[in-house]
Amino acid sequence: MKAKLLAITAFLAVSLWSAVAGAAAIVGHTAPNFTATDSNGHAVSLSSYKGKSVVLEWMNPDCPFTQEHYRSGVMQSLQQDASDTGDVWLTINTAAANSASARSAPALNAWLEEMKSSPTALLIDSGAAVAKLYGAKTTPHMFVVDPDGILIYAGAIDDKRSVALEAMKVAHNYVRAALNESLDGKPVATASTQPYCCPVEY
Repeated sequence: MKAKLLAITAFLAVSLWSAVAGAAAIVGHTAPNFTATDSNGHAVSLSSYKGKSVVLEWMNPDCPFTQEHYRSGVMQSLQQDASDTGDVWLTINTAAANSASARSAPALNAWLEEMKSSPTALLIDSGAAVAKLYGAKTTPHMFVVDPDGILIYAGAIDDKRSVALEAMKVAHNYVRAALNESLDGKPVATASTQPYCCPVEY
């Protein structure tokens, strides 16, 4: 009987922890704060950007969807638009050190330079702390935080689950829409979508 009670207690504890962990980043609520090290060895905290919109972009250079969104110029265009309006763009690489897609910080910097990418910072999340906090599942997986620190969008980059350039040209970009609507003081029409692409390697 005692063993059964212990098992039930353990199950409830794990279930409660899972529910809380899974609900850490909720659209419409304050975005969870974090501090991570960028690719140049500097500490970056989400809270330090209060007063600005912040985009979180999970990326993996080995993922075909990441590659096409960069090689097409779509991601860089979004980054430039964010920069032009004074917003912050944090690109995040979550790849376990022993995974096939793991790259060093200098290698990631070199890839972004090759792509002519201009994020505010590239965060190295090899321990997956930030990915777990936000429930990041794919590359890309996008999140938008408004100037008040509220998570206003989470999900896919657009509505076309394709790596074809033609599809990207006609896609509705959820991230651009969220940033524009927030800038205009409007509620985000589509605040949550199902992310697609390659799985994040925890």
